Amino acid sequence: MIGFPALVLAGSIAAGPAGAEQAPASEKERVLAAAGELMRAAGLCALVTLDASGAPQARAMQPFPPEQDLTVWMATNARTRKVDEIRKDPRVTLYYLAPDGTGYVTLVGRAAVVDDPAEKAKRWMPTWDAFYEDANRGSDYVLLRVTPSRVEVVSAAHGIAVEPKGWKPASVDLP
Repeated sequence: MIGFPALVLAGSIAAGPAGAEQAPASEKERVLAAAGELMRAAGLCALVTLDASGAPQARAMQPFPPEQDLTVWMATNARTRKVDEIRKDPRVTLYYLAPDGTGYVTLVGRAAVVDDPAEKAKRWMPTWDAFYEDANRGSDYVLLRVTPSRVEVVSAAHGIAVEPKGWKPASVDLP
C-alpha cells in the first residue's frame, strides 16, 4: 500500500474560496469522474453524522452506487441513532477509501431520511433480508439520501494528488 505522502504527484490545483483545492473548470469533470469511479469501487463507506453534543459519529455503510450528480442512497433501520442525528442536523460526510488504499473520496453534504414506499421499493439489496423485521420493507426500513455540496478526491490511479505544500485535496463545490 502506498502511503498518502507518496500520492503527491506532479501538478497543482488552484486554491478555492474555502482554502480547499478547487479544481479548475478543465479539471472538474476529471475529478468528478474519478470520484464516481472510486465510490463505486469502494463498496463501503463511512457515514459521519453529528450527535446532540456536536461530536462526530462514524459508522460503516453499504451505499448504492452514486447517481450521476454523486447523490448517494443508503438504507438503515428507522430506530438507529443516525436517523435521529440526521433529523436534528442533516450535515453529513461520507468517506470512501480506494480498495488498494491509494486514494479516497470525501463527500460533504446534507442527508434526508426518506420513507417513501416507492423509493424504498426501488432500493433494496437482498443481502439485507436478515437485518429488517419487515420483509416488505415497511416501518423499520428507511433510506438516507445524501445530496453532496462538495467532493474532495485524492487518487494515484487518476493522477489526482494533494497540493504539495498544504496537503489539500482536489475539491469541487457542487450546486
